[in-house]
Amino acid sequence: MTTLPQPNVLKIMVIDDSSTIRRSAEIFLTQAGYQVVLAEDGFDALAKINDHHPSLIFCDILMPRLDGYQTCALIKRSARFHATPVLMLSSKDGLFDRARGLMVGSSAYLTKPFSKDSLLSAVREHTADAESK
Repeated sequence: MTTLPQPNVLKIMVIDDSSTIRRSAEIFLTQAGYQVVLAEDGFDALAKINDHHPSLIFCDILMPRLDGYQTCALIKRSARFHATPVLMLSSKDGLFDRARGLMVGSSAYLTKPFSKDSLLSAVREHTADAESK
């Protein structure tokens, strides 16, 4: 589903190898008025990030080829996207997983399956500065 870009609408990228998770996030975020960019894995995301300049990125941890930790670290090393919040998505909710996410630069950790409320709450919490511009 491609929509025309709208001024002052936040763009959110969702990186997940599960089409169900991508679709759920897309529905929740689109209904809330955000533009959504979907990526199937880290390589797909890195190819799209320069074109779309998302204000926030949700990134699954367990993905083939390039996992979420590697993807987040690469995004955070970029001078252009260093300040972009990256929120890790995972079905694992362990202390080690959360700590590793913080070590590579993630802003927060959202456990799957997520609810519409938890997803939108995370967006509001991490885009308050971007929305006030």
